Amino acid sequence: MVLVADSGSTKTTWCIIKRDLKIFETCQTSGINPFLQSPGDISGTLRTEFSLSRGPFDAIYFYGAGCANPEKNEKVSKPLRELFATDNIFVFSDLMAAARSLCGDNPGIAAILGTGSNSCYYDGKDICKHVPPLGYILGDEGSGTVLGRKLLSDILKNQLPDKLCRAFFNKYKISPEEILDRIYRQPFPNRFMAQFTHFIAVHIENKSLYKLVKESFSEFLNRNVRQFPEAAHLPLNFTGSIGWYFRNVLEDAVVSSGFTTGVITREPMEGLLEYHKKNYHAI
Repeated sequence: MVLVADSGSTKTTWCIIKRDLKIFETCQTSGINPFLQSPGDISGTLRTEFSLSRGPFDAIYFYGAGCANPEKNEKVSKPLRELFATDNIFVFSDLMAAARSLCGDNPGIAAILGTGSNSCYYDGKDICKHVPPLGYILGDEGSGTVLGRKLLSDILKNQLPDKLCRAFFNKYKISPEEILDRIYRQPFPNRFMAQFTHFIAVHIENKSLYKLVKESFSEFLNRNVRQFPEAAHLPLNFTGSIGWYFRNVLEDAVVSSGFTTGVITREPMEGLLEYHKKNYHAI
């Protein structure tokens, strides 16, 4: 059996592939990110939330946000080794998950638009070109966190219509002081801000919010994807909840920026499973 995990900042999806290449178990746990969590924190999440069979596994493939270098990857590998008692563990970035899911073994432009954002040019095997996302303070253009941050900023600075601001506070029953406390003093401000994309989606017909989302997507394309020369002749492929739920606005931004839209998926797991089923016997 093979265990495949796709982890973002918000949640981790786990799937088991049996030797007959049929998916046999799936579950979700909280997001795992070695930039934000210690090996002990990760181990605690796995022991309390992982509900599937614990093996034995022929291999474990973990794709995650924050898995950007050997040191961070080891923070994930260690608790996985301890829980599943196997050394055949491969940890990759969430960007590699997007590339393999969207492009398979073919060259292409792959992008993530979820709680965070990222992009690359993938040659069918390796990520060859990549612009660092830099997180929601310095980057992550077009992400759920940045959309939520911009919404909160516009509401608190009275940049949106009064009716929309009233609708926001009526829905969430939260004060400006509580918002600032959650962002500046509490853990996981990215998750807190990203949750408000639901409000944007409900009110996307409002011109101000449509403009907010389209401009954020255009920033993502111009500050990141435009740095890949291959994007001039290859379609842009996206995965992630933000790209999926705002796909009409995303397609508008892609066309306005002079690119071509390719595949847009809600999450990478379906494509990842196809990739690993195809390559299962190469283990």
